[in-house]
Amino acid sequence: MTRKTGATGFAGAHTPYGGDGQQNGRGDRTMRHFTVRHDGVDIPVTRGGRGRPLVLCPGLNSTQADLRELTELLRRDHDVVTFDLRGHGFASDADRYSFEAFAGDLAAVLAEPGLGLDAAPVLVGYSLGADLAVRYASEHPGGVAGLILIDGANPVPEPFITEDVLPEFRAMWEDMATRQEAERGTARQVLLTAREILDLNVEIDAVRSGILEWYRKIDRPISMVMSTSMAGDGDEGHAPRLNRNWRAGVERLVREQPHIATFWLDADHRLVFTHAPEIARIIRSAAGAAGRATP
Repeated sequence: MTRKTGATGFAGAHTPYGGDGQQNGRGDRTMRHFTVRHDGVDIPVTRGGRGRPLVLCPGLNSTQADLRELTELLRRDHDVVTFDLRGHGFASDADRYSFEAFAGDLAAVLAEPGLGLDAAPVLVGYSLGADLAVRYASEHPGGVAGLILIDGANPVPEPFITEDVLPEFRAMWEDMATRQEAERGTARQVLLTAREILDLNVEIDAVRSGILEWYRKIDRPISMVMSTSMAGDGDEGHAPRLNRNWRAGVERLVREQPHIATFWLDADHRLVFTHAPEIARIIRSAAGAAGRATP
């Protein structure tokens, strides 16, 4: 069950890319696969579906292929654009990985003349992708119809990467990087090293410490879909404190921006994979409201 308030509430494959302009028929929908070249990086982009334009920005360690279930659900009534950030999926490797570099990838996709969107898109971001979406909207007034942020862009009062949790997170990302070796050459690969992932998470903490300034510049409808147990639902270890910090960040945001609609799902940070149908329903509702609010 999902419950929504104006501020905060609670709520209980591999895709092959062809050459530029390749189209694959899918019933009455057409899939287009093309490449955006930016900053020395090739960014694979997929577009398909029908309806209002919607751009889905993945997060750190997630790819178009990972988000396939949510994407397919949204394509039933949206013209959906997806892409891979540098070093993810079939995007090429890069000589630098930073928040600014990823923000440039998103901006390059949205500025691509060949995209040909017939209206300002609803911008949906997951995790780091949510932070990138807020940054983009703050710098491009009128460039989006609205924002839907999934478990990211949270102005948490305390950083997540502190000295006491650093060894645990370092071990987790080293293990993740090792397991990623099995995905090399596939649509789910992530080319970043454990050290690069750690450095990016430290940078994301810094971004979120000042993200309220970006929110203040946005005059479009914003909805958030947040997990109740971002760090897991255990009662031991660091999870309870991290989850409290996550909730406190959202509460801080909606106190300042009471117009932001927030939906809580009983899930952890993998909610975009475990709760795709429910998230798709929320996005449809929020995207429709954004469309009615946009001139």
